Amino acid sequence: MDDRPPASDGTRNIDRLLAVMARLRDPEGGCPWDLAQDFSTIAPYTIEEAYEVADAIERGDLPGLQDELGDLLLQVVFHARMAEEARQFDFEAVAGAVADKMVRRHPHVFGAADLADAAAQTRDWEARKAAERVARGETGALAGVARGLPALLRAVKLQKRAARVGFDWPETAPVLAKVEEELEELRHEIAVGADRARLNPARLKDELGDLLFAVVNLARHLKIDPEAALRHTNAKFERRFGLVEQALEQEGKSPGDASLEEMETAWQRAKRGERPPPEEPAPPEPAPDPVRSEQKEPT
Repeated sequence: MDDRPPASDGTRNIDRLLAVMARLRDPEGGCPWDLAQDFSTIAPYTIEEAYEVADAIERGDLPGLQDELGDLLLQVVFHARMAEEARQFDFEAVAGAVADKMVRRHPHVFGAADLADAAAQTRDWEARKAAERVARGETGALAGVARGLPALLRAVKLQKRAARVGFDWPETAPVLAKVEEELEELRHEIAVGADRARLNPARLKDELGDLLFAVVNLARHLKIDPEAALRHTNAKFERRFGLVEQALEQEGKSPGDASLEEMETAWQRAKRGERPPPEEPAPPEPAPDPVRSEQKEPT
């Protein structure tokens, strides 16, 4: 057997990539690691690569984006190859199915439908997705929201689905009140545990989950992506803690050697040293883009 990878001889790169994956999964002379994988072991890498794509976009790193998109495509090819080996489907079927779906869901582009504006297009898009879910036997307003989604994203999607059928507050004030209510319930549970000299982990988990869900709902009403907001705060924390480490290093210390008071003093200096960016006028809110929505919605 020729052990060389397929050469780039004018063959389409997608065909070359499929051939590379087939070679890696070949029981005779393939890669032992690739051969040992299955859908469940590859799934975490698929999720990780999707986040790395998002990170490259957020950093405005287009060369990096090309690389990360390739890594994400590799995940699709890997899953499709394993499914082909199991005689279920192959990459061609995956590509064909999603192309058919896009044509079916865009009758105003590929058919004779006439939609007045983007809002009408979004309503038609959601109606078609709902009909497809019913055809798959998925009933209920919350059907089809994948359980494997990150918890923040899944909370947003569950709340949006419930809002479509009218289960939502019409304004922000009661949502904020709900956050305060859930925070008070968490405080109460902590106080009860302190009185008993033992916290109840199950109750704390329940109350903390309620608080997080309420905060996600507040973010949704404020039209803030909670995942993006938390990523922003993570980056801010990382940056400021780096400044704390630098300040301590100048004093010949590390965080492990410093007291909490010393680190807090350095932290406050780092905060004061960061001037907030000048406020810019908010851009006009874009019309809903059903294609972007679909990319996020479970199919």
